[in-house]
Amino acid sequence: MKKVAIVGIRGYSGLELFRIFYYHPEVEVTKIYATSHYGEKLSERFPQLEGLTDLTISEFNEEEIMAECDVVFFATSAGVSQKLALTFIDNNFPVIDLSGDFRLADLEIYNKWYKNTDLKNEYLLSAQYNLADIGQAKANYIANPGCYATATLLALYPLVKNKMIDLDSIIVDAKSGLSGAGKGLSDASHFVNVVDNMSMYKINSHQHIPEIAQQLKIWNSNFQALQFSTSLIPVSRGIFVSSYAKVAADFDFETIKNAYEQVYETKNFVRIRRQMPQLSDVIGTNFCDIGLAYNPVTNVLSVVSVIDNLMKGAAGQAVQNFNQLFGYDESLGLKFMPSL
Repeated sequence: MKKVAIVGIRGYSGLELFRIFYYHPEVEVTKIYATSHYGEKLSERFPQLEGLTDLTISEFNEEEIMAECDVVFFATSAGVSQKLALTFIDNNFPVIDLSGDFRLADLEIYNKWYKNTDLKNEYLLSAQYNLADIGQAKANYIANPGCYATATLLALYPLVKNKMIDLDSIIVDAKSGLSGAGKGLSDASHFVNVVDNMSMYKINSHQHIPEIAQQLKIWNSNFQALQFSTSLIPVSRGIFVSSYAKVAADFDFETIKNAYEQVYETKNFVRIRRQMPQLSDVIGTNFCDIGLAYNPVTNVLSVVSVIDNLMKGAAGQAVQNFNQLFGYDESLGLKFMPSL
């Protein structure tokens, strides 16, 4: 039984972690931390948890975590773990970080996208960026991929790895539900501006772009760049990614479909669908569903990938990485069916 601490319990991802671990047979959440409401019971702050937990919110204490827990999860916004997690790295204490603070290995690129000049490169290099359905968590510091990055990378992996597309032709149109923006209030997240509406944001500047590019470059050294756009849609949760690319010579659609089926045949949480997937197919689950279509007139392959941004895009994949890191079956505690 592993004892777990969650930093950032009041956010969407922190609460989702807590919900998953409630059903995990090998985990006890023993410490929960936030930036306010110290001493308040979690069930008082979130009445839906009444009768399910007696845990009390505490002020962050790294010494307490290392003395009483086996692993700490950072479900925090950008800029937090880069300050609070360094002691854990220095002491080789297991960390799974849901934020973007340690996802990039190149300090120059990191400073460009995250506007930080204090973090030392040695700390970035100590982290393992692990897309759980492709890699294997091994390092003491696991940088959990972002939600957009997860859906995009799982969609493109067979194509880029097997050189099945023109690498200069990749266009990704990604859409997110409102919970992907976190709990912070803004005009963009106001109900009146979101309902019955759709808006594009962070055009050519979303922070998940460099981590997507970083991973694609690892899979195929010839990769240079992709066109990536993000939009907000009026749903609570979910990521819907449409990716497009020109098919390389000597590959037909049947060969491409077979490649996807072979790559993901043994993966617990990636499903290649016979029809195009929709968001409701994955909400509340750790699945990434993928659908394919080919236009022989334009020679363009369309790949649709859908995930729940709080599950596969955050807490679910973090638990999957935890299971890998500690030698459990990676699906332990994650066998949720989609709501019907």
